Order: sequence, then C-alpha cells, then structure tokens
Amino acid sequence: MMRPMKFGGEQLMFGENSLEHLKTLKGKKAYIVPADFLINSDSLNKIERYLLEAGFEVKIFDEIINPDPDFDIVKSGAKKMLEFQPDLIVTIGGGSAMDAAKSMWVLYEHPEVDTIEKFTALHNNLPKMRNKAIIAAIPTTSGTASEVSRSVVISDPKTHKKCGVSDMQLIADIVILDPEMVMSMPKSVAAFTGMDALTHAIESYVSKRANFLSDVLSEKAIEVIFENMYESYNNPNPESRGMMHLGSCIAGMAFTNVSLGIVHSISHTIGSLYGVPHGLGNAILLPYIIEFNMQDEKAKEKYESLAKKLNYTSILEEVKKLNDKMNIPKNLKEYIKNDEKFENQIDEITQMSINDGCTKTNPIIPDFDMMKKLILKAYYGGKK
Repeated sequence: MMRPMKFGGEQLMFGENSLEHLKTLKGKKAYIVPADFLINSDSLNKIERYLLEAGFEVKIFDEIINPDPDFDIVKSGAKKMLEFQPDLIVTIGGGSAMDAAKSMWVLYEHPEVDTIEKFTALHNNLPKMRNKAIIAAIPTTSGTASEVSRSVVISDPKTHKKCGVSDMQLIADIVILDPEMVMSMPKSVAAFTGMDALTHAIESYVSKRANFLSDVLSEKAIEVIFENMYESYNNPNPESRGMMHLGSCIAGMAFTNVSLGIVHSISHTIGSLYGVPHGLGNAILLPYIIEFNMQDEKAKEKYESLAKKLNYTSILEEVKKLNDKMNIPKNLKEYIKNDEKFENQIDEITQMSINDGCTKTNPIIPDFDMMKKLILKAYYGGKK
C-alpha cells in the first residue's frame, strides 16, 4: 500500500486514505471550490467533515463551474471569498475547477485585479500571494496536473477566447492524490484525461527546455501511464487509477518546469474555437506531432532511446495502439465534422496555434506554412 509522503515545504500526499490528511490542517476558515458534479456528493461531504473535525468553519462555493470557466465566475467566487475571509482555500475537481479556484484566489488576495485585462497582465508577474490564504488541491481526474501546475486558463466572457496566466506562486501548497477521488471517473473521462497526462509527459520529454531532472520525471510518467492507462480505462481499480493519478502528477511536475509543445498549441486553439475536449484534442493530435517532431534529430533520438528502454518498437506506434483501444478518433474531422468552417478558419487556427505559448518549446518551431499543413493533416488524417 502506498503511504502519504511529504516533499520540501509543500505537502504532496498520496495513496489510500490520504484524504484524511485534511483533519491535520490548521486554520480558522476553509472555503471549498468544487467541480459542479461534486456538489452534494459523498466525497464533498467527507471533505467538509474532515475540515470541520480539524476545527475550520467551512463554506462551499455552490455556483456551476463550466468546462471553460470565465472571468465572471472568477469574480463571483472572489467576492464570496472576500466576504468570508478564509485562510484556507480547497479546490476539488478537474482542471477547470482548479483553474477557477486559483484565479479566485488571486482576486481574493488582490481585489484590484478586477478585469480580464488586468488579470492576464499578471502573466509571469504575479504580486505576492499567500497574504491571506494558502491553497489545497484535490484532483478528481488524472490528467490536467493542475494541482502542481503554475498555469491557469480562464476564458474572456466577451470573446470566449482562453487567456493564460503562469507563475510559480500558483502551484498549490497542499496536494492530495487519493485513489478514492478518481474511482467514479467515466470511461471517456479516464481516456481523455489520461491521454492529456501522456501528452504532458511526452511533450515535456522533448521540450527545448528539457533537462536531466525533467527527463527523469517525464520518463517515469510515460512508463507508468503506458502500463496503467488501458486498465484504468477498461477495468478500473484502486491500483490502476492510483498509479494513473501519480503518473499524471509526475508529468505535471515535468511540464510545469520545462513547458510543452505544439500538441497543446493546436489543442488549445481547437478547444477554444470548436469545443473539442482538451484531452481528446491532445490524443488525436499526439501521433501527428510525434511524427512531425521526428524530423528533429535530438527529438528522434530521445523517442527512440525511450522506446528501447520500455521495450517498445516505437513511442509513436504505442500511442496509436492506445488510441485505438480506447476508440479515440483518428483525425479531427471525425469530431468537428464541419469541413467548410474549418477550411474557412484555417488561417486563424494556424496563427492562434503559432502564437500559443507552448509553441516556442516544441523541438521544431514551425513557420506559418508548416503549421497550416500540419493542422490540415491532423484534420483530414493525411488524406488531403
């Protein structure tokens, strides 16, 4: 059985019953920001009970947090935090809930940040946090790794475009990875979030910023995810789901330090414009981008070296096999199903993908024509 462990000044707890760590926390007021599906759930009730046992007065944010949370929900949550004055914020859910909660926390600490423009201007320039509260993250999916990520993504309520803010201060103070919290994930969520985690690990492994330490984390994450993904999807049990939880977190530790690549650049764009679920977009795009990146000698060498260590023919073929077993579409067209609209927007899609912050750390930084050709290939499956 895995046992909770503590790393450095922050706390990262994992394993069966690690949720009980909440009973040991110190403070006066705890404000919980859950994903909407958790409201009135047994899991949320248990978390509230543990915090009450620890002596906290507890309040729960009860508004719906959409898959693409916008700045209006952030302002609403921050307003309620300002009224309640918590010294602990607890966020529970997937990446959307955690991004929303962290963003609320920023506005709670700094109420002067009252517009989306002021918020996005804080990218890599966040004022001092933790003047009022610390934050604990309890993920209920194994993919986003938002619990150990320095980035949040929030939508502009007017344009609906996604805006990102990154700063190391946004990494949670307390992280709890309890297999119990992911046992109820539906198969589709397990597939999409799991492929998100695998993409994090593979992209960080060949990132232009990759280093010895990030490689150690990425390699282990890739190994753990390949070994446990299909069982977690097809025959979920605490062991496979628990290992996927750890694999996702390890991948998050890697990419939050060395960034990602153009799988994410394109996935962010098509998610924004077409509502493609982020993990699904990553899963579809990943084989095309691995093949593209193989043109870079250093990336090719790393892919091949890793495949040899894992006794695989190739990383590309293993990703394709995994996608097939989980019924992931082979191209974007199968999901988007609007060729005319896509063709009309291809230049916009291309430019948005180039402008995405993840592009600059891809092994090959494509120019406009290269990116456009690559996106069309991923859309049509190379048939056009």
